[in-house]
This record gives sequence, C-alpha cells and structure tokens, in this order.
Amino acid sequence: MDHLDAAKLGAGLAMIGVAGAGVGIGTIFASLVASVARNPASENQVRPIGLLGFALAEGTAIFALAVALMILFL
Repeated sequence: MDHLDAAKLGAGLAMIGVAGAGVGIGTIFASLVASVARNPASENQVRPIGLLGFALAEGTAIFALAVALMILFL
C-alpha cells in the first residue's frame, strides 16, 4: 500500500462522520415533527432548539469533510 492508497482509505474513514451527521439530522427533525404534532402550541418553543441541533450536526459533517479533504490534499 503506497501513500496515495493510504490517504484515500483515511479520507474514506473520515467521511463516516458525514453519515453520522445525516442520521443525527434525521433524528432531530423526526423528533421536532413528532413534538409539534403532539402539541402544536409548542412550535415556537421547540423550533429554535431543533434548528440549533441541526446547525451543530451539520457543523460536524462539515468538519468531517474538511478533515477528509486535508488528508487527501495535504
């Protein structure tokens, strides 16, 4: 295994974080929809928390992508 093959393998392993972020985002919005369906009056209280969770999960995905790109090109 040469250096390029190892870099591709490492970048692929770093992208596992993107899959985890996708699952996290799906869970956040599934819980948000279920919460609003049970109690529509709480939408204004629940939505900002859901959007914050979305932003944090998406930040994790962007960080994983940045690490994978650094492994490949640096």
